Amino acid sequence: MKATTVLATLLAAISLASGFAFAQADETPPRVAIVVGPSTHPPGTHEVAAGGRLMKFCLENMANVPGVKADVLYQWPRDPAVLEGVATVVFIGDIFPPMRLPDPPAILAQLDAMMKRGCGIVCVHYATGLRAGDVGENGEHPLLGWMGGYFATGCNHHRSVAKIFREATVTPAAPEHPVSRGWREFTFDDEPYIQNYFGPDGNKLSAGVTALATSMLPPEAPQREIVAWGIQRADGGRGVGIVMPHYYRNWKLEDLRRMILNSIVWTANLEVPAQGVQTTLPDLAVFEPGGVEPLPPAAKKPKNQP
Repeated sequence: MKATTVLATLLAAISLASGFAFAQADETPPRVAIVVGPSTHPPGTHEVAAGGRLMKFCLENMANVPGVKADVLYQWPRDPAVLEGVATVVFIGDIFPPMRLPDPPAILAQLDAMMKRGCGIVCVHYATGLRAGDVGENGEHPLLGWMGGYFATGCNHHRSVAKIFREATVTPAAPEHPVSRGWREFTFDDEPYIQNYFGPDGNKLSAGVTALATSMLPPEAPQREIVAWGIQRADGGRGVGIVMPHYYRNWKLEDLRRMILNSIVWTANLEVPAQGVQTTLPDLAVFEPGGVEPLPPAAKKPKNQP
């Protein structure tokens, strides 16, 4: 082989290798948007801003799902470009935040476009909730299609229930589902909403919706209640609703936290590891909540919300 041919082959190989390296470097990391809505709950409960910061930390420090970037948004971005390319959007707040932030119709329209391109959605605890004024006469709302269900609070078409259960046992309901990887049944003191709403067909799960976690509640008349669910939508997107935690301190429960993080990873169309998402959480106070523990009953102000 002539020297010029050898040199040309070598240069071509270097070019290919360099091109691969540049392609690798140019890959955009998966992005998650965490939208924090308003909350009026007392310290130690909901703690939506601290919960958003906690989820960001966990997502960016996953030992077995590297490279994810998360942004915490305390208001809906005015520039639509902020949400371009986001793989999944996570909501935390009192009621589904788009219904409490300024200009709900505009936010819902933007979300609809995001969902149609296959973006995921996850709602945590009260962010799964809709009120009578948010929904149509028969419970119609885009969230029902995007996420497969919602917590109906104060609605005429359906009445979900919010109550503190001192010992609620949460059980995986779909062992083969990716969201179920690596977490086991656990018992805790919290407010997992029950009698959640899944649609007008006798409140049955719609096509593509899977019960991910259940709990036998209430204790005095136990029924198998769905407390987490997921949907594989026809548009290719995915959604998950998880009606807990109410108490900020419960973020330290590894099984609950893993279920939530698995859900975010799954809705971002990433592979959930066989053992579930692995994270190490620092002290909960690092994320600057109003309180890690709830206030004593005498110190709480009356409220009309769950």
